[in-house]
Amino acid sequence: MSIEAKLQEMGLTIPDAPKPVAAYVPAIKVGDYVYTSGQIPFVNGELKHKGKVGKDVTPEQAYEAAKICCLNCLSVIKGQIGNLDQIKQIVKVVGFVNSAPGFQGQPGVVNGASELLGRVFGDKGQHARSAVGVNELPLDAAVEVEMIVQVGS
Repeated sequence: MSIEAKLQEMGLTIPDAPKPVAAYVPAIKVGDYVYTSGQIPFVNGELKHKGKVGKDVTPEQAYEAAKICCLNCLSVIKGQIGNLDQIKQIVKVVGFVNSAPGFQGQPGVVNGASELLGRVFGDKGQHARSAVGVNELPLDAAVEVEMIVQVGS
């Protein structure tokens, strides 16, 4: 079953790639690797889940935001390689969580991305990861996720 068919079976689709909000490219392919820029939880051009996790946004909402960020990462990767079935391995995921003072649940939030990748890609979805609490994120997004993937034909 193709990656996009698996996502569809889960009730998810790969969105159109979000437009950059500053001077950068959404992803770049170097050799057998695609590196994404950080993706925030845009859905149809609208930022979902704004504010600090643990104050304005619940950990559960932030988990969902991480899933949206992950789908946006997959979208920009697809823009580089044409077909997500060319992904050989999810190598690394980095998640940034716009955290209220005292909030320490960043790993659980970034699990939104990691668990989605595991369900969709199986063993190829196992990856190294960092989950980082930050003071602010662009546009007051609750979560930002970036990825590195290995690809082949």
